[in-house]
Amino acid sequence: MIIGGSSSQKLAAKVARELEDILCPIETRKFPDGERYIRIKGEIPEEVVVVQSTGYPQDENLMELFLILKNLKNLGVKKIRVVIPYFGYGRQERVFKKGEAVSAAIVAELLEAAGASELFCINLHEKNIKDFFNIPVHELSAMPAIAEHIKTNMNDPIVIGPDKGALGFAEEIAEILGCECDHLEKTRLSPTKVETKLKGIDVKGREVVIIDDIISTGGTIVNATKILRELGAENVVVGCVHPVLVEDALLKIFTAGVEDVFATDTLRSDVSTVSVASVVCEGLKQFK
Repeated sequence: MIIGGSSSQKLAAKVARELEDILCPIETRKFPDGERYIRIKGEIPEEVVVVQSTGYPQDENLMELFLILKNLKNLGVKKIRVVIPYFGYGRQERVFKKGEAVSAAIVAELLEAAGASELFCINLHEKNIKDFFNIPVHELSAMPAIAEHIKTNMNDPIVIGPDKGALGFAEEIAEILGCECDHLEKTRLSPTKVETKLKGIDVKGREVVIIDDIISTGGTIVNATKILRELGAENVVVGCVHPVLVEDALLKIFTAGVEDVFATDTLRSDVSTVSVASVVCEGLKQFK
């Protein structure tokens, strides 16, 4: 049985359809004072899969998830496999300044306390999040799904990571597609001057796709796009796993000269055109 929380109902439906499993009806709403109401309808088996992304509004989506998990335990469910496509509060996974709360560790503890037996996530932003859990945590990659989208919509592209941290994503996609890849690298020329350039590929006259795991404000993508345009790239397309896209991020990206933006449905957005349903299904079957 598959249960979809408010933030991932469509994705949960796709997963249930692909696995030929039952999609459980669930009632969730807010009281006038903002508190959540949860009711799970129908007969519940001993093993359940819950799909709920914990992006904006993070607090509401997390509280709803905690209520769902604890309610399932109270209803007698023995094993709850939790799919969190986008892991909210995952960027604070260490103490940077004295007195800070390590939000990723606290969320991990609360998920376990609520009843999660096993966790599945898509491309965690910080890899050491898995270390906070005492239950199995499986990190799945959206890159095969993104590669398929690129293959369908682009001819002979160059895959570019906007910084060194995104190089691994670019390499994974390039290996699947059999195409070239590179990343933008910053070199400090003086205390006040930094040069950003490609390490070794000529993009002049070429179709380029910039790949990253998260796009939040869009600043990194805008900077990368301007550089690639200056280097003569004919066409720039942007793709990411998690479209956080705060405020006017999309507008800034398109204004910089990007032809198109696409993302997966780990979060709901105007550009979430690539589904990770098959990725989730394969993960659930692989670690059965």
